[in-house]
Amino acid sequence: MDKAIETSELTKQFGDFTAVNQVDFYIPEGEIFGLLGPNGAGKTTLIRMLCGIMRPTSGEGSVLGLDIVRDAEAIKKRIGYMSQLFSLYNDLTIVENITFYASIYGVPREIRRKRVAEVIEITELEGLENELTRNLSGAWRQRLALACAIAHRPPMLFLDEATAGVDPVSRRTFWDLIYNMAGDGVSVLATTHYMDEADYCNTIGMMYRGRLIAVASPDTLKEQQQGTLYQVDCDRPASAQEVLGSLPGVVDTSFHGALLHVTVESNGGVSRLEKTLKKQGIEVRSIEDIQPSIEDVFLNLVDEERVNAQLEPVG
Repeated sequence: MDKAIETSELTKQFGDFTAVNQVDFYIPEGEIFGLLGPNGAGKTTLIRMLCGIMRPTSGEGSVLGLDIVRDAEAIKKRIGYMSQLFSLYNDLTIVENITFYASIYGVPREIRRKRVAEVIEITELEGLENELTRNLSGAWRQRLALACAIAHRPPMLFLDEATAGVDPVSRRTFWDLIYNMAGDGVSVLATTHYMDEADYCNTIGMMYRGRLIAVASPDTLKEQQQGTLYQVDCDRPASAQEVLGSLPGVVDTSFHGALLHVTVESNGGVSRLEKTLKKQGIEVRSIEDIQPSIEDVFLNLVDEERVNAQLEPVG
């Protein structure tokens, strides 16, 4: 299978600070690759290098078979890029915005109108063609930004925090549109800090402090987690975290709303956890073993990284 993106020890330094540290990964054509990590992890810097906007300090990378240094200008013409900032013109209508971007990307004048109609249909903007952009909600602006990014029918699409600030229902609708595009052969690299979006991707890379600390499918990452994860529902979760965090055999603890997630080294720990909490006067409503979420996986991996770097674990 051909590779839409491939990197080898790709690195970017700003003085003494290493923003991207020897990153190796690849994306097969037609797949969705999710790059997950907190703000400051290096996701945007990595995307800028792949888009030919920023030169790497060292290492190599290719996009659609083009070298990210030698062929930077050629790459820019063959990709679509969309960020959370939505670079739209508020005084233009939906049709005018898309037409403008189609002309910038070099879509021939004789087919431009047809292509604009196609992307309006793809992004489900029918009926709003003549609406001024300034009057659109965040979700509709997001769809318009996507339409502008794909006006030239790019085979590779970069989404840099493109769902930030959009409500969950609109995020789901947006991902449905991306699924349809991937089904038509478009390759996608999407960065996000919403961990639940990982399940929309064929493969995810977890990035932390400039390094890619894990690359696999969402299901594989969940299955590879060591130990057993328990969900604890009790009356004093903060106290429960303090008590269980110091219990031998407990690997990690983290809050998920009012619930506490506790990872232990081996199975069979429900009665032990319950007795420990009750001994401290904490009322336990339920304790059950659950499958780890991508957020659980990420927090555990980050804790391992921080321990190795002799930093305080996030849990």
